Amino acid sequence: MSDEPVVQHARRLADELLFPAALQVDGADAVPRSHLDRLAADGLYGLSGPRASGGLAAGRATASRVTEELAGGCLATTFVWLQHQGVVRRLADSGDADHDRWLPALCRGELRAGVAVAGVRPGPEPLRATRDGDGWVLEGTCPWVTGWGLIDVVHVAARTDDGDVVWLLLDAAAGPTWTVERQHLVAVDASCTVTVAWSAHRVAGDRLTSRSRYQEWQADDARGLRGNGSLALGVAGRCASLLDDDALARDVDVVRDTLDSVTVDAMPAARAEASALAWRAAGLLVLGHGSRSVLREQHAQRLAREAMFLLVFGSRPAIRDQLFQRLG
Repeated sequence: MSDEPVVQHARRLADELLFPAALQVDGADAVPRSHLDRLAADGLYGLSGPRASGGLAAGRATASRVTEELAGGCLATTFVWLQHQGVVRRLADSGDADHDRWLPALCRGELRAGVAVAGVRPGPEPLRATRDGDGWVLEGTCPWVTGWGLIDVVHVAARTDDGDVVWLLLDAAAGPTWTVERQHLVAVDASCTVTVAWSAHRVAGDRLTSRSRYQEWQADDARGLRGNGSLALGVAGRCASLLDDDALARDVDVVRDTLDSVTVDAMPAARAEASALAWRAAGLLVLGHGSRSVLREQHAQRLAREAMFLLVFGSRPAIRDQLFQRLG
């Protein structure tokens, strides 16, 4: 399957499967497994995976466009699915043949993954991983883990005592040494996002997937900011479609081109522009649909809440500063 048919197929899935059910999912306790099963059956769980492991080997521009199309159908479903893509890319990019044992099942969607990375971002107390013989011991909290109950494994980033960042692939099953607390979100609540706390939780040594200096992880994290911008473009694009607003659709195209072309240093400004566009587009949709926009059965109120969510999701201080400039 070439890149363009993948994008077109994602658009059809968004229009015919995801968008018609988006309001129902918005009020549900969890994203329907049938949605995720369909994405897996159509090969999209392996979108960024290597062909040798059964993936589609899509480039970043294509993967971003597929994410945008799906997000325009149902942001909650896409939010769960997107976490998996990051795990596949990280394992595929590691170049470690030992990790290949996970990739085929991940690419088929038989093994579904989430990510726990917020525990190593700047904050009062990072999630810690301490060496213990051949394995590791986790201690601390990650405030945001998406897809709980819908995923089989979670890729956890933690700080070591000497300042490195390690990634560990854990089975997503709470027990005596870790607890899970559901977060109740104003949008994409069906994504089943939780806070996870580990206490003296031991992880086998063969679950280590990578280790790097913290500065290297920060650089890699900065290079990965592009993908989340597609969520905002998906929301903005759906608003443009519902309004039948060609000018707004052209704004989406312009911001997409910017996201695809800017340098890493300029990415925070481009990401801020995408989030601001989603916020503006949702506001226009609410205004365009008038007072009925406040009814729960209307897409306008759902998209407005999702646009609010995307003002802060995946943010960084530089993105927030840019947003203050645009909105203030």
